[in-house]
Amino acid sequence: MAEIRNYTLNFGPQHPSAHGVLRLVLELDGEVIERADPHIGLLHRGTEKLAETKPYNQSIGYMDRLDYVSPMCSEHAYVMAIERMLGIEPPIRAQYIRVMYDEITRILNHLLWIGAHAMDIGAMTMFFYTFREREDLLDCYEAVSGARLHATYYRPGGVHRDLPDRMPKHEVTNRGQKRLDRRNYNRQGSLLDFIEDFTNRFPRYVDEYETLLTNNRIWKQRCVGIGVVSPERALQLGMTGAMLRGSGIEWDIRKKEPYAVYDRLDFDIPIGVTGDTYDRYLVRMEEMRQSNRIIRQCVEWLRKNPGPVMIDDQKVAPPKREKMKDNMEALIHHFKLFTEGYCVPEGEVYSKVEHPKGEFGVYIVSDGANKPYRLKIRAPGFLHLAAIDEMSRGHMLADVVSILGTQDIVFGEVDR
Repeated sequence: MAEIRNYTLNFGPQHPSAHGVLRLVLELDGEVIERADPHIGLLHRGTEKLAETKPYNQSIGYMDRLDYVSPMCSEHAYVMAIERMLGIEPPIRAQYIRVMYDEITRILNHLLWIGAHAMDIGAMTMFFYTFREREDLLDCYEAVSGARLHATYYRPGGVHRDLPDRMPKHEVTNRGQKRLDRRNYNRQGSLLDFIEDFTNRFPRYVDEYETLLTNNRIWKQRCVGIGVVSPERALQLGMTGAMLRGSGIEWDIRKKEPYAVYDRLDFDIPIGVTGDTYDRYLVRMEEMRQSNRIIRQCVEWLRKNPGPVMIDDQKVAPPKREKMKDNMEALIHHFKLFTEGYCVPEGEVYSKVEHPKGEFGVYIVSDGANKPYRLKIRAPGFLHLAAIDEMSRGHMLADVVSILGTQDIVFGEVDR
């Protein structure tokens, strides 16, 4: 008989389903995976070291670029860490705005996840459906920050500015006035009106996604029983977010260790039963519905409660622009803040949020200077990727695509 031996295969970094710069070295017995070795570091940006060379308020933009699908959630953990060290608390209105945008970000993340995950497995239509909704939510990003992706909207002490009273409208089309009017029909009022209109429409869209996928025979064949992780093993592997909840463990930082105003809001934590790729899909679909529910409550509160969105301390928050233009002291505060920043008391702090991908944490050690002595980021994708060997063993080569999709990895935070 001919000698039968395993052979190795490179999966990525150019593979269309590798989602970034992942190189997986697969050891195969025929088409069955014996071992999966993830090679990381191809994107390495040195974010943590870069943040240690800059004043605290100049590193918010680095947080956006860690997970370019969920920028505002990463910002939230970082600015909360600075606020705790400074001993300041943002105004309540700013906290509601942060929570609303955290949940908009969660929906944005899950929409891209299900669109790309389904396309990897073979369901092309989902990608077009989900990007239709993402456009509306990215318009909400742009309305408050001027950017559609890297917002830098959260600031220590609150948020950059209050919600605009007017939602920007589409102005140009080459398809006639009727089409332009139809595209602008829900943009006649404020940003809150636009978000409320979206929350009224969104449950119907999630129903459409589920009609396409949930009971689809091919989708279930590719997801049911794939990448099973037991509850005990999920804890040992350091899984968080939907990866942990899909295995049946009801852990959500927003409920168990609430931050901002999550303890004032009503929502549920969806959990899975079997811990496979299909359960994690169902958990994330329900998470989108729960996020929609949270956004509606935030919109209702923000309508009734105007107020400041930034603390009134010019050592931390920049003065109003009109004040800075004709007040020398305000100009000096502005100049010092954006060149030197502010010194933070000695000590250390760990701040975490329920990021769409799991627990995202920022650990800062301060030596009393205007920049961190040490900054360490706890990124959820890094730990999930470490489990890919265990999740893939015994599965077929095609199942690696399904397992990578269910982990929802972005390499900006893995190779930070």
